[in-house]
Amino acid sequence: MTEIAGITPKIAWIFGGMMLYWAYCIVWGVMGARSARVATDYFLAGRQLSPLLFTLVATATCFSGWTFIGHPGLTYTDGWQYAYASFYALTIPLTGILFLKRQWLLGQRYGFVTPGAMLAYYFRSDLLRILVVGVALFFSVPYIGLQLRAAGFLFNALTDGLLGVQFGMWVLASVVISYVASGGLRTVAWIDALQAPLLAIGIVIIGLLTLHYVGGWDRLMAGVIALAQDDPVRTPEGYSHYLAIPGAVQWVRDGSQAVGGAWTGTMILTYLIALMGIQTSPAFSMLALASRRPAFAAQQVWVSALVMGLILMVFTVIQGIGGHFLGADQSFLAAHPDLVHPMIEDGLQNRDLLVPELIRLVGETMPWLMGLLAIAALAAMESTASCYMATAGGLIAYDVFQRFLMPGADDHTLKFIGRMGVVLVTMLALLVASASGDALALLGGLAVSYGLQMVPALVAVCYWPFLTRQGVITGLLIGLVAVTVTDLAGLRGFGMDAWGRWPLTIHAAVWGLLANFGMAVLVSAVTRDDVERKVECHRWLAEQTRLSPHQRRWVWPIAALTVLWLLVAVGPGAVIGTTLFGDPEQPATWLFGVPSIWVWQLCGWAVGVGVLFLLAYFLEMGVATTADEEAAAIAGAVNRAAQK
Repeated sequence: MTEIAGITPKIAWIFGGMMLYWAYCIVWGVMGARSARVATDYFLAGRQLSPLLFTLVATATCFSGWTFIGHPGLTYTDGWQYAYASFYALTIPLTGILFLKRQWLLGQRYGFVTPGAMLAYYFRSDLLRILVVGVALFFSVPYIGLQLRAAGFLFNALTDGLLGVQFGMWVLASVVISYVASGGLRTVAWIDALQAPLLAIGIVIIGLLTLHYVGGWDRLMAGVIALAQDDPVRTPEGYSHYLAIPGAVQWVRDGSQAVGGAWTGTMILTYLIALMGIQTSPAFSMLALASRRPAFAAQQVWVSALVMGLILMVFTVIQGIGGHFLGADQSFLAAHPDLVHPMIEDGLQNRDLLVPELIRLVGETMPWLMGLLAIAALAAMESTASCYMATAGGLIAYDVFQRFLMPGADDHTLKFIGRMGVVLVTMLALLVASASGDALALLGGLAVSYGLQMVPALVAVCYWPFLTRQGVITGLLIGLVAVTVTDLAGLRGFGMDAWGRWPLTIHAAVWGLLANFGMAVLVSAVTRDDVERKVECHRWLAEQTRLSPHQRRWVWPIAALTVLWLLVAVGPGAVIGTTLFGDPEQPATWLFGVPSIWVWQLCGWAVGVGVLFLLAYFLEMGVATTADEEAAAIAGAVNRAAQK
C-alpha cells in the first residue's frame, strides 16, 4: 500500500477499519429494529438478555474510553499512587452485587420497565420518578459527551490533524445514533459483545508494545529507579510520589493542594466509592431488568474483578510509567539518555495524548496494528455512550411521556419517543462536549458522583424499609446539591474558598452521599410511609433471598471482611503498602524486585477477588437458584393477570 494524495498507509488502515467496524454496527442496528416488535423488545431486549450478553455489555459499559485513554495518562503523571484507581475493576461491581439481583427480582415480580417505575411504585411518588430521570440525564449527558469528545480527540491525534476534533465527534455520534436509535438495547448488547473483548485486548497489546519498546522488564525497572531518585515531588515521608501515597489523609482545604500528590489513602477510597455510581445509575438498573436470569456474578467476579482487574493493575501501569522511557518526559531524557528510547518526538504536551502516541509508535512498521488499536479505543468509547443513550431513551419514553403526556401510548409510539430521546440526549451531549472543552473531565467526575446519589433509594427498596419517601427525596436533592457545590463550585471558587474542592482529600461524591444519607435518615425518623406496600416488597425479597443457616452465620463476618479489605487495601490503611515489601528509596530492599506499592496493589487485588466471590457466590448476592427464578416468574404472571 503506497501513499496516495496525502493518505498514508496508517491513515488508510484507520479509515478502513472504521468503515468495517461501523458497517458491523449498522447491520446489527437494522437487525435489532426488525426484531423489536413491541416496546419491551426495544427498551429491555424483551427481558431476554442472556448472562453472556449481560456480562459483555456490563463490562464494556463500565470500562469506558476514559479507562483506555485517561487511566494510563494519570498513571504517567502520578505514578503508582494513582494506579490504586485500578481497583475500580472490583469496587464498581461491588455495588452491582449489592443491588442488581434484588432489582431483577422486583422487576420480575411487578413487571417494572424502568427504575423510576420501581421507585415510584415502592414509595407512591411520581416526583421520585422524575428525579430518577433527572439523575439519569445528569449522569448520561456529560458521560456520553466525555466519550464523544475523547473519540474526536483520539482520531485527530492519530490522523495527524486530518480529522478535526469536532468533526470526529459528530461523525461518531451520527453512527452511534443510527444503530442505537434503530435497534435499541438488544443491538447495543450484540455490538458490545465485540467491543468488550476489543477493549481488553487493546489495553494488553499497548502494554506489551510499551514494554517491548522500552527494552524489556529490566530496562523498565532501571528506569523506575532513576525516575524515583530524580523526582522533585516528595511525600511528607520524603518518598517519591511515583512510588508512595502521601499519607492516610491530609487536612487540607483542597485535595489538589495535598503535599506529595492528591492521592492519599482517603482520597483513593472515596474516589473508588464515587466510581461505584456507575452501577448504581439508572442505566445499570435497566440492564438488570432486561436480563433473562440474575446470573450477574460471572461479570462481577471473573470478568470485571479478575480479568479486567489484572489487566489494569499490570498493563495500564506499564503504559503510564513506560511513557517516561520513550521520550514523553523530556527532562528525564536529558538526565538519563541511556535509559530512554526516544520514540515520542518533542515530548508529551498533554497526558491524555500518551495512549495515542503509544498507538502511533507502530504506525510506520505495522499500520494494520495501528488501525486495530484505533478501533479498540473507539470501541471503548462507543460502548459506554451507546448503553447510556439507549437507557436514557427508555426512561424518557416510559417515565415522562407515557406517565404524564400520553398514558395510553401504544408500542409504536413509545419506540418512536425512545428514538427521539436517544437523539435528544446525544445532541445535548455533543453541545456539552463542544462547549466544555478541557472542563469535560470535570463533568465526567460530576456524572458518576450524581449516579452515586441513587444509593439511599436503592438501599431503601432492596434492604431497609425504615427510609421513607420524604426522606429519600430530600436526601437525593441535598446530595445532588452537595456534590455540585463541593466539586464544581469548590473548583471554580464562587465564594467557596473556605471549603474548596475535595476537602480533607475526600471526593465530592462521598461528601454528597454523606449529606444524602444523613438527611434521608433524619427526615425518615419523623415521617411515615405506606407501610403495607413496603412490607409486601420486602417480604417478597426475603423469601427469594433466604439463606441456609450455615450461610447466615457468615453474613456479618464476610461483611466485616469486605469493609476491612476496603480500608486496608485501598483506604487509609494502604499506607503500609508503601514500605511493607521494601523501602521505596532503596531498590536493593525490594523483596520481589518491584516497588512495594505495586506488590501491595496486586495482593489487594487478589484478596478482593476472593471477597467478591464470597459475596456473589457463597452469599448468593449475584446468583439465584432455579426455584427462585421460577417463583419470580410465577409471581410476575399472577401479578400481571391480576392487573388485567
